[in-house]
Amino acid sequence: MKLENSIALVTGGNSGLGKATAKLLIQKGAKVIITGRDKIKTEKVASAIGATPFHCDVTSDQQINDLYAFISKEFGRLDILINNAGIGQRLGLGEITREKMREVYEVNVLGATMVAKGALPFFLKQKSGNIVNIASTASLKGYPTGSIYCSSKFALRGLTQCWQGELRKDNIRVIQVNPSEVPTAFGDEESREERPLEQNKLTPVEIAHTIVSTLEMDNRGYIPEVTVHATNPF
Repeated sequence: MKLENSIALVTGGNSGLGKATAKLLIQKGAKVIITGRDKIKTEKVASAIGATPFHCDVTSDQQINDLYAFISKEFGRLDILINNAGIGQRLGLGEITREKMREVYEVNVLGATMVAKGALPFFLKQKSGNIVNIASTASLKGYPTGSIYCSSKFALRGLTQCWQGELRKDNIRVIQVNPSEVPTAFGDEESREERPLEQNKLTPVEIAHTIVSTLEMDNRGYIPEVTVHATNPF
């Protein structure tokens, strides 16, 4: 697709992978809306990179409805959804509670689903659209203390495959991107402070380039899933 003058929504776009992706899309000529739970931070980042901010917690159906009403009024269409909002939790089986599991699933599974559902009327009307689900290598293989996070990303992978089967006939491309470890604020749900980058590990920029490259493929084709590893993180 041609990114110039396209309209893109990036959830969780005020830091890390979301911020880097929004910035690159803007450099490519797209108009980008970024969302985040922290209103002040979202507005500050949007001003810095040239995006449009919208305060939205993806666990709230009302806020999602308000988001799409805003997009409809201000832009009239939507071409790309980057389903990036996500949270993590590392707990052993003996430490897991229903509340902790629900907290992660509300964002990573239910939130992603409801945001995608909200984008669907735009895409069906246009007979075109793109959903990029940001998952993780944790959607491919579990690890100790990963029960909650890994299972949420396994669920997102299943959702991605279901939506691919449902929506291809409407020219809607659904793509999953699986980053390996990227030092960001992800996983620090209290302070949300960005972690320093590490020379031998991935940065948000590599993932942003991966996302944008998948989108730039001609609309006659799409990449169902792509996984990105650091070459030598050891």
